[in-house]
Amino acid sequence: MKSLVYSGGCLCGQVRFQALGPAHNPHYCSCKLCQRHTGALSAAWVEFPRERVTWSGVPATFRSSDYSSRAFCPRCGSSLGAIDDEPTVALLLGCFDDNDPEVLKPTGHSYSGARPSWCQGDT
Repeated sequence: MKSLVYSGGCLCGQVRFQALGPAHNPHYCSCKLCQRHTGALSAAWVEFPRERVTWSGVPATFRSSDYSSRAFCPRCGSSLGAIDDEPTVALLLGCFDDNDPEVLKPTGHSYSGARPSWCQGDT
């Protein structure tokens, strides 16, 4: 089975990534950290082992919890993902050049109850 290469990056193009598939755990998250990191009520993520993600340009990071740092472009501020202390990089699906493949479709939703009450029935 051939591994897929997923590419993407920030709004200005200074920071790009390539992630060698398969992709793992595509999901939505609505925790307060994800809301503040993205400015959205829910974030769509997909995970890759750290050694399968390469960067062109260096993302800035902010230590957001005791186990993870949020990655973003130091020039345009685009949110890119989370780099966990465990060997996992979670990339935001909105940053992908092509986020249409079915294997990237979120299959779960973490912290869905953290969204405002008027948004509880939405994905």
